[in-house]
Amino acid sequence: MGAMLEPLNTAGDIVRASTRLRLVALVPEIRLHQASEPISAWQGTERATGRTGLDPPFWAFAWAGGQALARYLLDHPEAVKDRQVIDIGSGSGLVAIAAAKAGAAAVTGYDIDPLAVAAITLNAEANGVSVRAVRADILDTDGAGTDVMLVADAFYERGLAGRVTRFVERGHARGTDVLVGDFGRAYLPRDRLAPLAAYDVPGLSALEDSDVKRTTIWTPLAAG
Repeated sequence: MGAMLEPLNTAGDIVRASTRLRLVALVPEIRLHQASEPISAWQGTERATGRTGLDPPFWAFAWAGGQALARYLLDHPEAVKDRQVIDIGSGSGLVAIAAAKAGAAAVTGYDIDPLAVAAITLNAEANGVSVRAVRADILDTDGAGTDVMLVADAFYERGLAGRVTRFVERGHARGTDVLVGDFGRAYLPRDRLAPLAAYDVPGLSALEDSDVKRTTIWTPLAAG
């Protein structure tokens, strides 16, 4: 990680240089460091790090599933209040921050991108909440010790979607509550999920194929 960040002092510097602190459209209670559009953000991150071939800056945007799931948590704080919560593929930390605002006892946001970990930390600070940001892939574990698993926008690639599905199903089988935010990407396992709520997420023209996406909150179907 150190070599990647030589041209600027810290990952936080890169996040700040690539974004502006703005309100989230569907969740105006939360502010995030956000970029205006993906390509320039990606190019800017590569210039700042002095490297090419970096992961896309997913952390620089409030994606549809994350906005819907954050809205759901603020509207239904009982889902996480006083509970141990993890957010998988946390990105900007939007969902994790919403869980903290809704009264979770402790929230951990996991991501494999060091810049996402920096973004989660900066965004939590900007919103006055505590979120533990961890760079780790925990999808091959069983998530022991967790009361609630949160997942948003993770079903866009077959291999990743399969790993996420198996992870949350293992957790659900152990009694962990699972909430998923997704508008129906290609590899969302709809036949294994039940819808809980839906929201129209606006302002997505720079990210998706339409400006407004009807986005659903899902939970795994009960076994059997």
